[in-house]
Amino acid sequence: MGAYILRRLLLMIPTLFGIMAISFIVIQFAPGGPVEQVIARMTGDGGGATDRLSGGGADVSQNFDAGNDYKYRGAQGLDPAFIAQLEKQFGFDKPPLERFFNMLWNYARFDFGESYFRDISVIDLIIEKMPVSISLGLWITLISYAISIPLGIRKAVKDGTAFDVWTSGIVIVGYAIPGFLFAILLMVLFAGGSFFDWFPLRGLTSENWGDLSWPERILDYFWHLALPLTAMVLSAFATTTLLTKNSFLDEIRKQYVVTARAKGLSERQVLYGHVFRNAMLIIIAGFPGAFISAFFTGSLLIENIFSLDGLGLLGFRSVLDRDYAVVFATLYIFSLIGLFVSLLSDLTYTMIDPRIDFERREV
Repeated sequence: MGAYILRRLLLMIPTLFGIMAISFIVIQFAPGGPVEQVIARMTGDGGGATDRLSGGGADVSQNFDAGNDYKYRGAQGLDPAFIAQLEKQFGFDKPPLERFFNMLWNYARFDFGESYFRDISVIDLIIEKMPVSISLGLWITLISYAISIPLGIRKAVKDGTAFDVWTSGIVIVGYAIPGFLFAILLMVLFAGGSFFDWFPLRGLTSENWGDLSWPERILDYFWHLALPLTAMVLSAFATTTLLTKNSFLDEIRKQYVVTARAKGLSERQVLYGHVFRNAMLIIIAGFPGAFISAFFTGSLLIENIFSLDGLGLLGFRSVLDRDYAVVFATLYIFSLIGLFVSLLSDLTYTMIDPRIDFERREV
């Protein structure tokens, strides 16, 4: 097992390199960049992030001949020295290849620098936004498993009955409805839209959260999470439910189940004493991956709709603002965590079932 773990750890290096290289190349061809963002703000409504970058900018509005060759769209009338200062500020005064390898060297030392447009380090910004995404990812995973496992077992026991057919229809319809569309429906119905005003629309806690007692804080926390979790759970449990059902069906049809029944064991003893551990192997081992999937990818639109200031909303705004320091840092961190969780999932298989040995597999 040690050799397998070492091999997987070493494979993470070229995998990370490939992810970052492809993303870096794509960014080079994307229209607009941080320099263009600053120029657009200065020639438009101004203010914002440009105040910190321009250092007052007393000479940035000098006009030049109309025939000058401007490198950036919208840069007409701006001092070339100021444009050069912006390029140096963002690191664009160096060749792309040098910038890429400098970025990799810094990331290898977990030095992610500062956000382009926020006066805060990238790692502090990620830590600041993480509680919202952890809340959504953790609770949606626990709730979906709490629904999926009992429902999947029941469907396997009642395979082919009316209960199985109707629940399969509900699961498929729930999976087909986009989470963001259901979230909008919940807002209209229960968050001050056209009907009821029962739930809050913004944030993870109320403004007076610090003045509440601990029981009131817990209630307030789940009060704010009610609608986002409901919108996300609709489709989150579908795959796990069907996976649980199929896994139990495969085990129920095996010879050891027939033998257990022949010994006079009750159906409950057979199901939970013999089938459960073997059938749940793939479900339990997939828990880390399910959590990471919900944590990183499942909450982007939900965070935007319900104004939850988490990692999904941070990533979305960073892409729009061309805040490449945040974009690449979050991509690197999430990719690294994803690779480690993938390894953890494989190791979980071996802990649950010692018969599985990845080290003996043919590579």
